[in-house]
Amino acid sequence: MTSLKALVARRREDDEQGFTLIELMVVVLIIAILIAIAIPTFLGARQRAQDRAAQSDLRNGLTAEKTVYTDNQTYSNDVTATGLLVSTESSLNWGGVKSATRPLGVLVVTNNVTNDTVCLSEQSASGSWFAIGDIATASATQPAGTFYKKNGTNPCTGATAATIGGWASSF
Repeated sequence: MTSLKALVARRREDDEQGFTLIELMVVVLIIAILIAIAIPTFLGARQRAQDRAAQSDLRNGLTAEKTVYTDNQTYSNDVTATGLLVSTESSLNWGGVKSATRPLGVLVVTNNVTNDTVCLSEQSASGSWFAIGDIATASATQPAGTFYKKNGTNPCTGATAATIGGWASSF
């Protein structure tokens, strides 16, 4: 009789070791739900970081342009390797292109004869174009100031003081 009780007790212990298939499927389902929630959040954070990096480059580029303007009373579009902008802020890829489809450099456009308007644009790694424009001298139709724009295409292409003045006051 003792051996029968020992056999039954051992059999019950064997039944309670490990997980059932249902329990494992529930755990896998919970993990899948958590991953489905986390991935879009991560991808959104990555895009925002890429956009912020482009915006930071533009702000640094505008600071360099304003330094040049303070010294010379004119904005520069000299983006050559030994140019004025490269010597002022060498950490930026002035006018550079890393690939044929995604220019990651700062593009400079001066818009008028007196060179008192500048437009800098950059495409972020996420594909969005950002631009920052500055009008140093107010006119009858446009106020002086710094203006920002986010666009699907390069906002500085064909930009003039008249269009820059209509941009937003922040990104």
